[in-house]
This record gives sequence, structure tokens and C-alpha cells, in this order.
Amino acid sequence: MSSSSQTVQRTPAPGKRHIEWRDVMHDIAAGSVVRSIAAVVLSLIVAAILIIFTNEEVLSTLGYFFSRPGDFFVTAGQTIATSFGAMFRGAIFNTNAATFEGAIKPLTESLRFAGPLIAAGLGIALTFRAGLFNIGGQGQLLMGAAWAAWGATMLHLPPVIHLVVAALMGLVGASLWAGIAGFLKARTGAHEVIVTIMLNYVALGLVTFAMRSPILNGTSTGSAATTLPPDPNAVFPRLLGDGFELRWSFVLCILAVVVFWWIMERSALGFRLRMVGLNPDAARSAGVNVSRAIIAAMLLSGAFVGVAAVNQALGRDGNFGPSIDAGIGFTAITVALLGGSRAVGVLFAGLLFGALQAARPAMQVVDVSPEILGVIQGLIVLFIAAPPLVKAIFPFLPAPREIKDVATGARPQLERKDDE
Repeated sequence: MSSSSQTVQRTPAPGKRHIEWRDVMHDIAAGSVVRSIAAVVLSLIVAAILIIFTNEEVLSTLGYFFSRPGDFFVTAGQTIATSFGAMFRGAIFNTNAATFEGAIKPLTESLRFAGPLIAAGLGIALTFRAGLFNIGGQGQLLMGAAWAAWGATMLHLPPVIHLVVAALMGLVGASLWAGIAGFLKARTGAHEVIVTIMLNYVALGLVTFAMRSPILNGTSTGSAATTLPPDPNAVFPRLLGDGFELRWSFVLCILAVVVFWWIMERSALGFRLRMVGLNPDAARSAGVNVSRAIIAAMLLSGAFVGVAAVNQALGRDGNFGPSIDAGIGFTAITVALLGGSRAVGVLFAGLLFGALQAARPAMQVVDVSPEILGVIQGLIVLFIAAPPLVKAIFPFLPAPREIKDVATGARPQLERKDDE
């Protein structure tokens, strides 16, 4: 056999694999996941400092700090351990409970609070990916809850069908309300931030009126703003038995994560929405109907917020009032930011904020103001919205790599063609 016909196997250049792994680790360290973790860590550190300097026992040791500085550090350490220990027992596992059911109940409460935050966070994240800013989560949740409540109280259907119909009504109500902002944005150019904020006030007024009228209350106009108790056939059953408040609506919120992932990462519609979010002009040049994409994005966003509305309206046995939103519409913005507008990220961000919400009673027991948890949430938003601040605090975090041409190693340049 001639030498020309022989196959020559080339050994990879030394260090090539090392360079590839180094690039991978660089991308991980410079990615949004690490920045989100850094934001949470910084928020917890600031919260710990606030807890220390608002504790009376710690402050009393400052009077003789220079004579016995050890007392300050010991008391501060005990205060932090007590506070974060109470947070753990209130949100994850109660080590002081006498039964296993009591020990895991904090975890189920965290999941119960996390469910609507995850669903609403998905709705806000979808608009972020499409280049929009949906501030109308509160109004969309109120309208979805009102529609679901009407279906649960005014209709009389068989058990399973009744729950499905009421849930679908909630999704449709929230979706259509969000679609108003999308239509105005696409057809008139109205800014979605202003429109969605104003629609929050309109929705609150309409829902409150409906709760004071026979539409949702069943009595004469002027009564207390509340709905009728839902039909038992239209209420989600408890997931783990009567000893826990967690209901099957939480499973619906988890299914919403899967649907969101499929839409944004695998479907043609999601690809068009991401194109519009990255560059509307380029998407239009590629044949994408930008106006339809904007309307579709807002309709889908409202549908995901509607899952949260259904969770709130049909995940209880009693009636509810206009406060059914419970701040979920605005907290969902934080969840979407912390989650990087990705399905898995929003899932974990919602679980974190649900745990913070569930930990409030336990924090009060050890004389820690529950407002500290609100400070943590606000600081997370601050650090997520200000990457240079996180970079200044953690200077060892690398910056994202520039995209370069594989062959030449140079940055790609857009070709510019002159009109002939």
C-alpha cells in the first residue's frame, strides 16, 4: 500500500483540551447563574448585618466593646445563627417538631407560596424574552382570579369538568387582559409599561366592583367586596392530605414550567418571539410579523399569570377579596429577573422566594422583623439589575467573552453594502 493512501491520524495539539475546558469554566463563571447566586449571597450578608445591629443584646455589648470585644462577636454570631436557623425551620424542615408531618410542613408551605410566584414569574419572563416589560401582573392576576371565581361559583357542573372549566376561565381572563396591552403596543405604539400599570388600577376597580355586586357576590350592590365560596367541585384537592395546605394546583404550576420551556426553546413561535426580543428590525426583515409576535407574547404572558390566578382562586375552600393578588404580580418581576428569564431559573427563583415568604412567622418568633425578608428581596433585585456593582464586590468574577471568528480570532464585523 502506498504512503499516499495511508490515513494519517493527527494528535490534538497539547493544551487544546485544557483551553476548551478553561473556556467552559470561564463562561460558567461569567454567566447569569453565578451572578444570581452572588446576588443572593450579598443580600443574605446585608441582611445578617441588619439583624446584628438591630438586636438589643448585640447593641448592649458595644458599650464595652474595647474592653471585651469577644462578647460582641459571640453575641453577634449567636444572633445570626438563631435568625437563620429560624428561617431554615420555617421554610425547609422544622427540627423542633414532634412528628414527621410537623417537620416537613414548612417545606410544603414554601412550595405552596412558591407555586403562584413560579407561574407568574414565567409570564413576566416570557415578555422579557420578547423584548417587552409586563408590569401588569397584578391586574392580570385579579382578572384571572375573578373569571375563575365566577366559573367556580355561578356554574354547576360535574366534579372534574367544573374544575377544568373554572381553571380555563381563569387562564382566558388573565390572557385577554394582558392582550389589551399587547394590542395597543402593536397597533398604536403605546408603551407597554404605562399601559400595564394603568390596567392594574382598572382591573382592581372592576374586580372590586364585581365583588360588591351580584356578579361575584350574589347579593345586592354595596355589600362587602368579596366573592361567594366556590363550589367544592371547582376547588383543587389537597396534595398530601388534610394536614397540609399544599394543593394539586402546585402541580399545575410545575407543568407550566415545562410548557414554558417547550414554547421558548423548542417551538417555532418561541423562536420568533426571541427574534423579536433580540432585534425587531432584523426579525421583520426575516419575515416575522412583529405586531402579531407582540400580541402573542402578551397573550401567552397573561396565560401564565392566569395559572397563578387559578392557583390563588381555586386553591382554597373559602371566598376571597381584592387582596387575592398578595403582591404576587410585582414579586414575579423579581422572580423573572433572578431566574434569568429561563424556565429552570424561574423555577428555583420562585422556590427561593416562596421559602422566604414561608419563613416569616418563624422569624417573628425569634424577635427578628419579617421586613428583613423584604429587604433581602429588594437587594436581590438591586444586585441583579446592577452587574457592575456585583463585579466591583467580586472582582475575581470574569467578564463575558467576546464572540470572535473561529478561523481568524477577530471580532466579526457586519458587512455594509452600499446602494448601487
